[in-house]
Amino acid sequence: MSQTTKPAKRGRHTVARHGELKSPHPFALLMRFVGIVVAVVLVSGAGVAAYAAIDLTQSFTNGAVALEGQDAVPPDIGAIEGGVNLFLAGTDACEPEYAGYFGDRCTGADASGELNDVNMLVHISDAPRRVTVISFPRDLMLPIPSCTREDGSETSAMSKQPINSAYTVGGLSCVVKTVSQLSGQNIPFAAKITWGGVIELTNAVGGVEVCLASGIRDKYTGIDWPAGNRTIQGVEALQFLRTRHGVGDGSDLGRISNQQQYMSRLGRKLMSEDVLSNPATLYKLATTAVDNITPSQSLANPLTLVQIALAVKNVPFDEITFLQYPVVGDPSDPNKVVPDEAAAEALWAALAANQPLVITGEAGSNDGVVVVEPTPSATTSATPDATPSATPTPGGTPAPTDTAIELPDSINGSTLAQETCSNGNLRGTG
Repeated sequence: MSQTTKPAKRGRHTVARHGELKSPHPFALLMRFVGIVVAVVLVSGAGVAAYAAIDLTQSFTNGAVALEGQDAVPPDIGAIEGGVNLFLAGTDACEPEYAGYFGDRCTGADASGELNDVNMLVHISDAPRRVTVISFPRDLMLPIPSCTREDGSETSAMSKQPINSAYTVGGLSCVVKTVSQLSGQNIPFAAKITWGGVIELTNAVGGVEVCLASGIRDKYTGIDWPAGNRTIQGVEALQFLRTRHGVGDGSDLGRISNQQQYMSRLGRKLMSEDVLSNPATLYKLATTAVDNITPSQSLANPLTLVQIALAVKNVPFDEITFLQYPVVGDPSDPNKVVPDEAAAEALWAALAANQPLVITGEAGSNDGVVVVEPTPSATTSATPDATPSATPTPGGTPAPTDTAIELPDSINGSTLAQETCSNGNLRGTG
């Protein structure tokens, strides 16, 4: 363990309030949730030459994907109106320059396939603004609808398949359509990043410091790291995000918690002065992003990126929540999970109510992470601009209140006001 952190008591917890953390730069905050999808916006946001921003924007729109069955959101010059959802898929494409890092995944019969192994829905509420990031396990079994491929052909609907097969079936649009059907949410924005893209983006930012509460050993990803803080980039960042056997109980649910720790710490790095005040670093991030991210056509518009960033720029850290979609074991396959429908219904209802969330479950599933007390410097108080309270409209939807909603204890997660460390194990050798 690093001397700057200490394990907190385990067990259920409510939303932690360790003092208001500094409100992040709007672009850096959004990047925290989508893993750097809007890095291109940093070019204009940081004052880099306009001609460079235009060139990058044109590159970013190349190959943008149309989303099937999702209502569009019209662009505007202000913050995006109402609540909005954005989806991020991380895929395991065997790109030639990175295939050697994937071992058997890229040498066998499945080498030509591409799976959406990371699936995250970012929900930004209407005023008062709150942000909830929901991760879906790759082994989640659910119906996959009929989808339209990029070549115009139609796929057949399937009653029960793992969520990480949706990209293989019909691309990014099919993944979004599948999650939209599961959640009942309209998802107008989406993006895809490959594991090779993760390597390049962490190199561009100069690495991310993560915390290991105990040592991690995983022969499948090549990790054998001692406890403590460790700055990872490039291949090490990919190893950390892929490790499953080395954290918690070795399950994919434990891995999700580990990935959420990385996202949180990436966000802190991006909002630091080392990045935000360095035009060269920002430009490198932006050019790397456009080469490694595939956006939806709706997200390729730079004005839309600015709208989304403006909507979240003043959200305090304890109103930014990372959750794991609730699941139970699949009775027909011990290696798969299915939706916990009652808990999921409670989650979607809580998001619709737009009230503070109280997490009664663990910080992470399957012992993947532990909560640590933040260092004094991380809790420096800086109160963000207050968001005006919504007023009720006669005959309309009641205005949201500050009455907190307790989520079912089967929903695990943490807020950005908390810090987590990987709960590593040394068993990942069998």
